[in-house]
Amino acid sequence: MGRYMVQRLALAGLTLVLVSIIVFGLLRVVVPLVYGDAVDVIAAEYGRTDPELMQSLKDEYGLSANLPVQYLKWVGALLRGDLGESLFNGRPVSTEMKNRLAVSFELGLIGLVSGVILSVPMGVAAAVFQNRYPDYSLRAFAILIDAMPGFWLAILIITFGSLWFNWAPPLNFKYIHEDPVAHFKIMLMPALLIGLTPSGALVRLVRTQMLEVLRQDYIRTAHAKGLPARTVVFTHAFRNSLLPVVTVIGLSLPGLIAGTAIFEAIFSLPGMGQYLVSSVGNLDYPVIMSTNIIFAVLIVLSNLAVDVSYTFIDPRVRY
Repeated sequence: MGRYMVQRLALAGLTLVLVSIIVFGLLRVVVPLVYGDAVDVIAAEYGRTDPELMQSLKDEYGLSANLPVQYLKWVGALLRGDLGESLFNGRPVSTEMKNRLAVSFELGLIGLVSGVILSVPMGVAAAVFQNRYPDYSLRAFAILIDAMPGFWLAILIITFGSLWFNWAPPLNFKYIHEDPVAHFKIMLMPALLIGLTPSGALVRLVRTQMLEVLRQDYIRTAHAKGLPARTVVFTHAFRNSLLPVVTVIGLSLPGLIAGTAIFEAIFSLPGMGQYLVSSVGNLDYPVIMSTNIIFAVLIVLSNLAVDVSYTFIDPRVRY
C-alpha cells in the first residue's frame, strides 16, 4: 500500500506538471494568436495602441520576458502558494479564491450528497423490482432527469416562482459566518438542482451493478439459507456493487464544482465558476491559470481518494 501511494503521488505530480504546461501554452501561445493577449485588452481600455504603451504594460505585468522564463516564474510562485494578482483590479488571486472556492465547494458537495441520497435508493429499488412497475417508473424518472438540464429547471423555478408565488432567490449573498440561516436559504435551491446532474446516470448505474450482483451464486445461496431479503440486498449485494458507483461519485465532485458557473450566474453566487468566466472575457492570465490548476488538483486528489477507498469497500482489493 505504501509503495502504491508513493507511485500514485509521483504520477499525480507529473500530471499536474503536464496540466500546467498545457494551460500555460494554450493561454499564452494559442489564444494570443487567435484573439490577442491581455495587453491588447488593457490597452483598448486606455483607447491607445501605441508601441510605447504596449511595452510599458508588458513590463508592468511581467509579460515582456520570454515564455519559458514566464512559465518558470509562475510555477515557482505556485509552489510558494502565490497565485499572483489580477491584471485588471490588482487584487491577489488567492484572496479572491479563498471565499469563492468555499462557495463552489459547498455547492458541489451538497449537490453531490443530495444526488446520491436521491439516486442510490432509487437504483437499488429498481434492481430489486426488476421488470415490474417500480422499475419502469424509476427508470423513466431517471431518463426524465437526464433530459432536463438543471439550469433550465433553475430558470423555470425562478420565473414561475416569481409569477405564481411571489418568490425569488435572495439577491444579497450572505456567507455562513455572517448569517447561517440566510446562507442556507440561498444555497439550498442551486445545490439541489446541481445534484440532479449526476442523478439520472447514477440510478441506472446502481441498478445495473445491483442486477449483476443479485445474479451471483452466493446471493442465491443466501436466499436458500433463509436470510431475510433486506439482509441479502443491503448486507451482501449492495456493498459488492459499490466499486463502480464510488468511482463515479468520487470523480463527479470536481466536475460539479467546476460546472457551477451557470448556477452561480443564475442565483448571483460569488463562486469560482463565475470568477473564471468573467476572467476569461478579460484574458486575466493569473486568474485563469490558477483556477484551472486548482480544478486539476481537485480532480487528481479525487482520483487518489477513490482508489484508496477501494480497499475499505472491498477487502479483496489489494495493491
